[in-house]
Amino acid sequence: MAQKPGIPKGTRDFSPEEVAKRNYIISVIRNQFELFGFRPIETPSFENSSTLMGKYGEEGDRLIFKILNSGDFLKKVDDKLYAEKDSVKLTGKISEKALRYDLTVPFARYVVQHQNEIDFPFKRYQIQPVWRADRPQKGRFREFYQCDADVVGSGSLWQEVEFVQLYDTVFTALGLRGVTIKMNNRKILSGIAEVIGAKDKLIDFTVALDKLDKIGEEGVKKEMQEKGIAPEAIAKVQPLFEFNGDTTEKLDRLATLLQTSEEGTKGVEELRFICGSITGTGLQSAILDMDVTLARGLNYYTGAIFEVSAPGVAMGSIGGGGRYDDLTGIFGLQGISGVGISFGLDRIYLVLEELGLFPETVTATSRVLFINFGEEEAFYSIKALQMLRKQGIKAELYPDNAKMKKQMQYADKRGIPFTVLVGEEEMQKEHYTLKNMQTGEQLAVSLDALIERLSGA
Repeated sequence: MAQKPGIPKGTRDFSPEEVAKRNYIISVIRNQFELFGFRPIETPSFENSSTLMGKYGEEGDRLIFKILNSGDFLKKVDDKLYAEKDSVKLTGKISEKALRYDLTVPFARYVVQHQNEIDFPFKRYQIQPVWRADRPQKGRFREFYQCDADVVGSGSLWQEVEFVQLYDTVFTALGLRGVTIKMNNRKILSGIAEVIGAKDKLIDFTVALDKLDKIGEEGVKKEMQEKGIAPEAIAKVQPLFEFNGDTTEKLDRLATLLQTSEEGTKGVEELRFICGSITGTGLQSAILDMDVTLARGLNYYTGAIFEVSAPGVAMGSIGGGGRYDDLTGIFGLQGISGVGISFGLDRIYLVLEELGLFPETVTATSRVLFINFGEEEAFYSIKALQMLRKQGIKAELYPDNAKMKKQMQYADKRGIPFTVLVGEEEMQKEHYTLKNMQTGEQLAVSLDALIERLSGA
């Protein structure tokens, strides 16, 4: 008995309707990217392991899918090393490539390789799948799409202002009004770590703090303690868990807290500029919120950081990003500042689905099905189909000369609103019988009239 086929956990098949909805989201995002002046690039699905490893922190490295070398990949492995059964040491010998974890690091590699062909500042967008060996759960998959926009070659904070506006514009266009754009600055987090005496534990501090919404205040404190952060330092963090008020009030309190930290003070000044500019220009429907506990665990952020959440849906972030001044430096290109954001296509899909925000026209099928009564009738129909398609009307011919009932049922199941019947009489009179599948009404029409009626609502 043949084995029942399946797909790996954390991956999915997509039906025609689901693909149509995903393409709708992508088209809205792509359109806004281009309106903001971003240009498209694409990079390979897999990169050299050396390109990816060490760029995402310890947790991120564990989630990178490694690809086994081609051929007899164990042949060159030393017997002693093989006998140790140390997977970490062995991986480097049998795997030289890995599936990309995100689009930002491959973009940094692209910039370094193509620096002589790029005009800076370089604004690019990229919409491609990424892979993470994460535990699958609602809204979290092992294969998913990211939709990124980045600017490299400019340290101007106007880029951050435009990215907030880009988030606002995209989600407003998708009908997802009232998203919250949380913002913080890694300089502020570095300053906090400095003033509490835990500067050497910055990464552990930020990774733990970033989990506040998942494990709560006590969970964060416990993780910090387990990572070696002193109890007295943790006690000094307490005000962060009770940070409230409007953006101005929060920034004023931070300025006082960080007055002894040059880096922290600079982070506060950067946020003041960004938030002040957004307040001055306004947003269409999004809400900008300064969240001092927002850390985002990735190592490469150096300035502003963003995270977007949807209203009324427990889904986690549907977008995020930030500034990464030294990212290209890891590939040998110094002094190139960058900032970028990402849209989580799959989570956005789930949010729109749950809130019923997809337009009905997104999944529209063919507008008309020509019933097949035989070879001669089908040939007559094909000529009309060509004219309809030239007018942008989705039309198709049932491929088989099957019973009329079966063909009508097919149209009904597909949700096709009209059918066209062509028999001997229609061919003699050079017209077509158009049937409305909802009302049952039938009309004999010319080709011009057929095109006109199918072009209407």
